[in-house]
Amino acid sequence: MKAFLVAGDRSGSGKTSITLALSALLSTGRTVQTFKVGMDYIDPSYLAGVTGRPCRNLDGYVMSPAENLAVFAHGCRGADIAVVEGVRGLFEGAEALSDLGSTAAIAKLLDLPVVLVVNARSITRSAAAIVRGFQGFDPDIDIRGVIANNITGSRHREKVISAIEHYCGIPVVGTIPRALEMELSMRHLGLVPYREGQEQGEFMARIEAVKRVVAGNVDLDALLSIAREVEPPAEDERVFAVPEEVNVRIGVALDEAFNFYYADLFDVLASLGAEVVPFSPIHDRLPEADGYVIGGGYPEVFGAELESNTAMREGLLEVSRNGTPIYAECGGLIYLTGRMVLEAGFAGREGEVACDLVGVFQGETRMPAKRMLGYVVGKSVAESPMGEAAFRGHEFHYSSVDLAPGTRYAYRLSRGSGIRNGLDGAVCDRTIASYTHLHPVASRGMFAHFVDTCRD
Repeated sequence: MKAFLVAGDRSGSGKTSITLALSALLSTGRTVQTFKVGMDYIDPSYLAGVTGRPCRNLDGYVMSPAENLAVFAHGCRGADIAVVEGVRGLFEGAEALSDLGSTAAIAKLLDLPVVLVVNARSITRSAAAIVRGFQGFDPDIDIRGVIANNITGSRHREKVISAIEHYCGIPVVGTIPRALEMELSMRHLGLVPYREGQEQGEFMARIEAVKRVVAGNVDLDALLSIAREVEPPAEDERVFAVPEEVNVRIGVALDEAFNFYYADLFDVLASLGAEVVPFSPIHDRLPEADGYVIGGGYPEVFGAELESNTAMREGLLEVSRNGTPIYAECGGLIYLTGRMVLEAGFAGREGEVACDLVGVFQGETRMPAKRMLGYVVGKSVAESPMGEAAFRGHEFHYSSVDLAPGTRYAYRLSRGSGIRNGLDGAVCDRTIASYTHLHPVASRGMFAHFVDTCRD
């Protein structure tokens, strides 16, 4: 199997659009497995959409080296090519003086060659200085080739190629012109998820335009020549075990409003003996199950639709009050509050808009609020539906949740904000809802405890 990693010289270098197009183009006649460095849902939705295989997340801060290797091995089964998309700049991570949580750390762990995407806007010889600096910063990183982005003409292209290849000794395998077609649709927390966008003709036309631009300006044969033949590590049966029997049903909210899930969640739940039952809080009635998971997403975009499905809201409130376990993250937390208020000006609204939600937790959600993005570190108390555990995860939201005094919290964060003042994981009976997103491999023990709680 061939493998390579696409990294950027900075955020905004264009690596997301370029990796998306490369993965789609390489999938013609080949099986391509994609990975995304960092705790992100939206980029993986695009990579999964164009390859037809679930994109897997890798992260050196949230996950241990063994867990990252296990995810890589599990994802690569049956693949001809593995493509890893980095996060931010190649060396950006959780700390200033180490590569913890960075793309570089994953490149070293997996021993992958790096294709560096450089934003060459308004520079020529300086592009070589950037690449040379990246080469020298960490000699353990194998930068094999460059894709120069934002090229404005033939003269610009010639100068950038000659400078980089002369001073850095590596090939420029692509030069992407500055073009509006390379811009993907944006939203306040990032790109529009692929699941939502694929229903829109304009969205899919934009994806096709990105593919055309990259196809005409990247030498795929040269790219594959610098990829490395790798032997994926043996699968870790402790992570993706085969259960002795399937004996518990867990409903997972999955639709336009709720689709922020790591692909490994479904495999981990299956390995724990759970049958996953997808359902839509927008379109369906609540299915019968022993427990429910409501992940993140964009409930604020579909507030009216969520409010109008009264049967779903009443069903979730009833099962929560009856003690059926529910695990909710971020968008799921918002959905379980009593009310959501979108303030005037948010997403172009002229006036304030409010809608009623499930009401498991007394209180309301307001948007917008201070944008929160980053890693979290915390501990879960023994009484939590997720059990007693130390965990790492991340939070990413543009809202605030104000819950009633006396609300119990199962998580105590030493890093991150949570719902309020480092408290997260609001608990009501056997329902827990948090801003914290957990990775199912890194927090497999917590999900095992939740499944056991559902089974009981």
